Amino acid sequence: MLSSHKVVVLVAITLSLLLIALHPVLAEEPTASANDTADNYGRLKIINENDYYVSDDDRHYTQGARLSYLSGRVTSNGFWDQSFLSLGDSLPIFSNESQKRKYSLMFGQNLYTPQNTMRVNPSGKDRPYAAWLYTGVSLLQESVQPSHNTLENLEVQAGVVGRWALGGVTQNDFHQFINATPSMGWQNQLHNEPGVILTYERKWRFQQPLYNNLAVDFIPELGASVGNILTYGQSSALVRFGQNLGADYGPSRIRPGPSGTDWFDAQQLDGKFGWYFFAGTQGRAVARNIFLDGNTFESSPSVDKKIFVADFTVGASLFWTEAVKLDLALVERTKEFEGQVGHLDRFGGINLTVLFW
Repeated sequence: MLSSHKVVVLVAITLSLLLIALHPVLAEEPTASANDTADNYGRLKIINENDYYVSDDDRHYTQGARLSYLSGRVTSNGFWDQSFLSLGDSLPIFSNESQKRKYSLMFGQNLYTPQNTMRVNPSGKDRPYAAWLYTGVSLLQESVQPSHNTLENLEVQAGVVGRWALGGVTQNDFHQFINATPSMGWQNQLHNEPGVILTYERKWRFQQPLYNNLAVDFIPELGASVGNILTYGQSSALVRFGQNLGADYGPSRIRPGPSGTDWFDAQQLDGKFGWYFFAGTQGRAVARNIFLDGNTFESSPSVDKKIFVADFTVGASLFWTEAVKLDLALVERTKEFEGQVGHLDRFGGINLTVLFW
């Protein structure tokens, strides 16, 4: 059950989004000169996912935070464009037809805990303590087709699990800040291990206009991730209803999960204001999950993971020109390991994006 103050906050945010969405500002349009240069600027995004937002639980995937920078449009034949060109020459990705390219840089941390955080020596039947501290880069390309647009994302994350990932410090400092009981078993977390995740995914956006710039769209996706941290294949689908849907492909999520990536194209804005409601799901076939399987090269706490896992998400997004964007999401995740007790995991996500010159 959600506590009363969390319910009040979530209801207030939802009503605010709805009221703003119905504001007469919908009729405003940007000047041509502003629209021509809108996509030349970078954007900073902060993502925070936490079970605290929507649940009284403090377990499993309990916290994720990420800071990222999305570039403006990549200059043709410039430094970043050479990466796209080289990969396009050797792999069946990043074609040169009707495309727009950007890159994203990121830094983040994920925290995972067992259900019972009061035990100094966690149960061998519960998932182990683990943290993932990482940095990464994404190459993003949108291509225009007659009936739809596609978005390709090639991403590399590199980082570390174990004490070097500072999970215990981060969680227990936050617990001290909110006057919550600290987690007692971080000294029994996974061992230090460097790691990497290589991901490629492709999205297709099919949009149906309704009235003025109101529309609905459908965004299926296929992709795969490979590495000693996570290895899985995934498919997902997202449905959205709102205004100015052409600017992005849905809200960002911390991997793994159904994510619209950091992509945003201000040149696709019709008017200064945009908003949408969304619902989606992602299914994953998991071959490797270090946070459940344990360390790769030495003995460590572990549990038997489930091969098939799914996420279900709903939420809303709101943005004012290219300057500010707010995403709110509720996510429910199916059970990830054998013997997992209790209800499905649930957590909330809040994203804030601002223009950055």
